[in-house]
Amino acid sequence: MSVTASQSPAPGSASRRRRRTRIAAGAVLLTLATTACSSLGRTAVGTISYPVGRNAAVSLTSPKVRGCHRVLPAGTNQVFNNTLVDMVMYRTPDCTGKDTTYIGSRLTNNVAPQAPPWRSYSFVH
Repeated sequence: MSVTASQSPAPGSASRRRRRTRIAAGAVLLTLATTACSSLGRTAVGTISYPVGRNAAVSLTSPKVRGCHRVLPAGTNQVFNNTLVDMVMYRTPDCTGKDTTYIGSRLTNNVAPQAPPWRSYSFVH
């Protein structure tokens, strides 16, 4: 069966085509918007906690991924990284030096006896 040029396409096919085009355009715009804003204020989703002293602990929820984060001045000897981002622990308060410890996402680490405590950390991004 052939269709002559004077006949119009099936009813509704133009509106379906427009709807598909709109959905595709919306998906592209949503992807672009998400990508453009993803690095702004990005956080390590989850919680970091560490003991300080005998009866106290610090718990941080979703800290910023960028920058150096200081531990309380006394430092800590144990860290619970229950975030979705890996971190690096430092013995210095400014995230420098070679004596570091890598703690993967959702892992825990302890300082060996007689070793100095950790005093800062940064995230691997």
